Amino acid sequence: MGFQVAVAGASGYAGGELLRLLAGHPGFELGAITGHGTAGSTVAEVHPHLVTLADRVLTPTTAESLAGADLVFLALPHGQSGALAAQLPAHVKVVDLGADHRLTDPAQWVAYYGGEHAGAWTYGLPELPGQRSLISASSRVAATGCYAATIILALDPLLASGIASPDDVVVVAASGTSGAGSNAKKHLLGSEVMGDLTGYKVGAHQHVPEIKQATGARSLSMTPILAPMPRGILATVTAKPMHRVTTDEVRDVLLTAYRDEPFVFVQQPGQQPHTAATYGSNSAHLQAVVDLDSGRIIVTSALDNLGKGAAGQAVQCANLMLGLPETTGLPINGVAP
Repeated sequence: MGFQVAVAGASGYAGGELLRLLAGHPGFELGAITGHGTAGSTVAEVHPHLVTLADRVLTPTTAESLAGADLVFLALPHGQSGALAAQLPAHVKVVDLGADHRLTDPAQWVAYYGGEHAGAWTYGLPELPGQRSLISASSRVAATGCYAATIILALDPLLASGIASPDDVVVVAASGTSGAGSNAKKHLLGSEVMGDLTGYKVGAHQHVPEIKQATGARSLSMTPILAPMPRGILATVTAKPMHRVTTDEVRDVLLTAYRDEPFVFVQQPGQQPHTAATYGSNSAHLQAVVDLDSGRIIVTSALDNLGKGAAGQAVQCANLMLGLPETTGLPINGVAP
């Protein structure tokens, strides 16, 4: 028998992806799976693709139903994890996929999310320098936001190496519709999304303070774009070089930073990341160039917002917290076409 894990919020897209990964995880036994409006439904009714879990029934989300697990995944809407986590016993490890425990500055939480700040936990991006050991030693870990993971992986090595300035970082990033959750919304209907691109939360996206906190960027302008695809994120991250640099020098920074990372891949010269190439995986694909006209550094980053951007990353953290090999149960290769 492996470690028993539970999932709160199992009916959403991230919760469903968690169930898919956990169903095939050799070190985990799936315990309680809970929902809110879906309590009493079977997994087959909510996630018909999860045939091996078809007869499992979602139960109401309570601390009592989750407390018997070794580790609990919280896949709840922003602002709902804090109260539930506070009711769980101290010996139960928790990975929160929501935003409640990511930010260290309560003022930033109020400015971007509103409401009471639930307090900061260990930040759950193992690829950040020194973070892997902190996650391994923690009982409470806050997984990163999907845009944040995509952008931090592209930006952090540039700033950490000193090759790029922390001022005037510019990001344009497109995300699939699953990033908005599974609740019905008119602007996410197929008739509204197909054949269309639109910006949203322009100039005030909630992942900006998280990215700055993790990388040390001092100013960051971010334009998110809703793309007509179900999953995936593609981000272009541009930064001013601290001195004249070449594309090879920037690529070497990324290659050095991620040489031993199992889930981060720098593409071959001339090859650009594709969102579809990351589907179903816990991998991030990166490429770097220096703009011919402006001399700015451009790093393009792609990942699956439900994989490395959410459920996959949460399982990666859980593996570390429970002393398992970090890659256990996580796909590295994507699914195509």
